[in-house]
Amino acid sequence: MGKDEVKIERTLVILKPDAIQRGIVGEILSRFEKRGFKIIGLKMMQVSRELAEKHYLEHQGKPFYDELVEFITAGPVVVFVVEGNNAISNVRKMVGATNPEEAAPGTIRHDYGLHIGKNIIHASDSRESAEREIDLFFNIDELVDYKRIDEDWIY
Repeated sequence: MGKDEVKIERTLVILKPDAIQRGIVGEILSRFEKRGFKIIGLKMMQVSRELAEKHYLEHQGKPFYDELVEFITAGPVVVFVVEGNNAISNVRKMVGATNPEEAAPGTIRHDYGLHIGKNIIHASDSRESAEREIDLFFNIDELVDYKRIDEDWIY
């Protein structure tokens, strides 16, 4: 892929219960829009224990697994799918390191996260994870295909 080629991808983002409780959902969503990502699916929901266990399946058996499940089910979350150029890696860069204390300045976790247990946001970490997680949280008819007016300028 040449430096000017565009690789459009979709990825899942979850604003965790601490983001909702702190009233920073709009601020965080606007960062994705300003970056040029297209939000193609968006909803607020209460994650069930069953869904949380499926979502965190790869962490089952690890010491922090129960804490992950308890926290994601502790209150409502906002779940959305973004689409854009190299969305998976670019969104991960925007989100920052899992531990907010280690996250680079300007990342979401650095700017809003307080500690590793309550780090504001989740983003898929690979193409496989993105596909699996999008399927867990969204039905195909909940994702909208449209063209933003600025796409020609971005891509």
